[in-house]
Amino acid sequence: MSLNPVISKLGRRLRLAMIGGGEGSFIGAMHRQAARMDDRYEIVTGVFSSNPEKSKKVAVELGLDPARIYPTVHEMLSQESLRKDGIDAVAIMTPNDSHYEYSVAALEKGLDVICDKPMTNTYSESLALHNKVKETGLIFCLTHNYTGYPMVRQAKAMIEANELGEIRLVQVEYVQGGRADESKVLTPEMSWKYDPIRGGAARSMVDVGTHAHNLLRFMSGLEVTQVCAEIGASVPGRSLNDYAGALIRLSNGARGTFWATQAAAGVENGLRIRISGSKGTIEWCQEIPQTLSYKPLHGPAETRTPNGPGTYPFSVHSSRIKAGHPEGFPEAFANLYTDAADAIVARKLGETVDPLSSFFPNSYDGLMTARFVECVIESSNLNGSWVDC
Repeated sequence: MSLNPVISKLGRRLRLAMIGGGEGSFIGAMHRQAARMDDRYEIVTGVFSSNPEKSKKVAVELGLDPARIYPTVHEMLSQESLRKDGIDAVAIMTPNDSHYEYSVAALEKGLDVICDKPMTNTYSESLALHNKVKETGLIFCLTHNYTGYPMVRQAKAMIEANELGEIRLVQVEYVQGGRADESKVLTPEMSWKYDPIRGGAARSMVDVGTHAHNLLRFMSGLEVTQVCAEIGASVPGRSLNDYAGALIRLSNGARGTFWATQAAAGVENGLRIRISGSKGTIEWCQEIPQTLSYKPLHGPAETRTPNGPGTYPFSVHSSRIKAGHPEGFPEAFANLYTDAADAIVARKLGETVDPLSSFFPNSYDGLMTARFVECVIESSNLNGSWVDC
């Protein structure tokens, strides 16, 4: 394969615009790093803040062409559509309530979209956006970046190869501790993330629970069909939700549990998943992402690693370094950008994309997660009654 298949096929890198992710944004830096890691994209413009002066400051610091610094997103999309060297795609990392508006605006200009999760705050907007993506035929990549880890992709490949047999039990959790301090009163004014309109009604569900749900679907290939759930605040006196838990039933009849919180004192970034089938179990933890535990029904437990024995091509496709060396969060993020780039180029040239580059989360994944969030809220409002998804 060419060192850079995008350049070898298009004769240039994909021209990318950034929306959001300005000064002080952790996720903005991640998106920019991911876009550049495999050299598929060139960031040529962006609106990094709703404040034009703040946005311009970031654009200047990034060394962007002064002629391509715009005061608003819609001005940028309009002006770039008039240029012969206009942008090919946009990357969106704004507050959740604007994802729909900016995604639709970009799609209507014929641009492919890479959007931070969640896709939208409501199921109705997610459905409308998914339908818009289908209507345009453009690429839409949703950055549930944990699906980019080599060992997550190894787990998916093992399940598809029937190494676990029939899936029967699942456990998934995303547990953080950043909101455990009871002395901090969380109010919507502190951040857009705590505003139920801008950040979503079920805070921890939207922020981390969506990742857990997406990871479960990605690995297992199954859908959540029913939930018995509760959401609320675990810290006394707190008005905003910091906890969500659910019993779940899956599309093949498997049972499972789901747990998401940001109020577990001392925990850092505990995304974990266990999937058990008729032939064995796999376990993966984001804080030690280089290993996948495989426990067959008849035989000793095994530890799988990137590029080690038993590695499937989907895992190899996602690993940049030699066996035994660590990879992590930025690389997983970059895998989604790189796979999206391969899909964008294939679309532009009318080619079939490499199957190994076609598994990045898309608008349908965003739609299913939005539905899951609404099911959890509905079940909780019904005092934990089972709800169909």
